[in-house]
Amino acid sequence: MRTVTALFEDYDHAASAVRALEAANFKSDEISLVIATLEDNIPEEPTPVDDEIADDAQAGVGIGAVVGGAGGFLAGLGALAIPGIGPVIAGGWLVATAIGAVTGAAVGGATGGIVGALTQSGVHEPDAHVLAEGIRRGGTVVSVRTNDQDVHTAEAIFDQAGRVDLNEKRAQFETTGWERFDPDAPAFVQDPLLGGRDLRNFPRRH
Repeated sequence: MRTVTALFEDYDHAASAVRALEAANFKSDEISLVIATLEDNIPEEPTPVDDEIADDAQAGVGIGAVVGGAGGFLAGLGALAIPGIGPVIAGGWLVATAIGAVTGAAVGGATGGIVGALTQSGVHEPDAHVLAEGIRRGGTVVSVRTNDQDVHTAEAIFDQAGRVDLNEKRAQFETTGWERFDPDAPAFVQDPLLGGRDLRNFPRRH
């Protein structure tokens, strides 16, 4: 089993990638998506989560206010909080792994959280830090687990959907003095590099 992960500048590009993955017969339960909500009043301490929420995330069911979707994986995205990032709209196995680090599971050694979840899935640690910082600054990460023969298809879908070049994004982050993702950094409200998007006006299901 291989994992292919990409950063997108906004939810629309990421959602396009997810829909293309499903159209290409990638399984919904092997897809993950994480996007920070970037609301103005992000709490200093993330909302506590427990094993039941982690199980819900892994199952892809809604956890709170849900981003509107026509069905499939996107319809199951839910709202929760990830330490170091704050409130997110997310779903899938990657989220459950990140939450596991918060609730005591050993994920990615001392890094834990979203970086540990990414590295455990096979992302090189330097790239994991860029991906995590990208989420923090308003980008969206999509990840899919697949067999070896379908890796090229997943990569092509991400390229066509407009994924971010991580080397270029790292260089942009570094111009501001950034070195690595810091889970203790202040919450990010607006991103000058990724064009962070405020999700408060996203359509939500009731």
